[in-house]
Amino acid sequence: MGRSFKEYLVIGLKGMAMGAADVVPGVSGGTIAFISGIYEELLVAISNVNLKLLKTLKSEGIKAAWHQVNGSFLLSLFSGIFISILSLAKTIKWLLENEPVLLWSFFFGLVLASIIYIGKQVKTWNFKMIILLILGSLFGYVVTILPPTNVGEINYLFLVFAGAIASCAMILPGISGSYILLLLGAYAMVMTAITIRDYKIIGAIALGVVIGLLSFARLLKWLFLNFKNQMLIVLTGLMLGSLNKVWPWKEAISTYVDRHGATKALVEQSVSPFSFDGDSKLMFAVFFAIVGFGLILLMEKLAEKK
Repeated sequence: MGRSFKEYLVIGLKGMAMGAADVVPGVSGGTIAFISGIYEELLVAISNVNLKLLKTLKSEGIKAAWHQVNGSFLLSLFSGIFISILSLAKTIKWLLENEPVLLWSFFFGLVLASIIYIGKQVKTWNFKMIILLILGSLFGYVVTILPPTNVGEINYLFLVFAGAIASCAMILPGISGSYILLLLGAYAMVMTAITIRDYKIIGAIALGVVIGLLSFARLLKWLFLNFKNQMLIVLTGLMLGSLNKVWPWKEAISTYVDRHGATKALVEQSVSPFSFDGDSKLMFAVFFAIVGFGLILLMEKLAEKK
């Protein structure tokens, strides 16, 4: 028996919750899918997009292929995700430009709690695992201090790659697609592109997400099934090392002018809030970090109950 319009509307609302999570570094759309009870159906639907689908389309027609891929479910879900991302991107962009310390403080709390959440899932610790944690942390930190290349130019191939990696958030609870974009240095660019409707950048990211969902995500799912402990430890280390990226208080060492004529920071360094050249908003920053931290703990409790 098929679903009613009301049921598809509820799925759309769940998609909106996933979209909201996907624009916030540290919160995983996959976690929202898990908590809301659609995670397994989403995995099955994505897995059904394969060569067999093309055979069904050729031999039995569009209706059979649509049914095989659970098209109505995916359409409702991704419509909700799309609406939510479009709605929130403008707010995120405004906060990035006008209240960066408070926004990054909130993100810092989210990511810190996510590290603890993922680290708690590690079942076995030994010398090899500690080495993996250290290597993951070092790699995460090095990525945050590498200066960008080809500033002012847009590498669309890189954006496709970034979208493919970020699509992991659709598959695995605990991993945030926005956080991966942040780590790769593409987060602000993508939020701006969505706000100003830069369809070339949006298209490159979207293409990457589709490629990632259909290919890389399957590989990652296989790795988690066969090497879950090692993957969790590397992920914990990666996030731990890259906390530098979401530290709220930064000062620009050098700047550049982007293609829209705005002056942007090229290389930044993390500084103490007490030596920050500006309004550190310390009390408010601590409050928002605690709110972000608490949000992840609340989601963890909901997931446990589920």
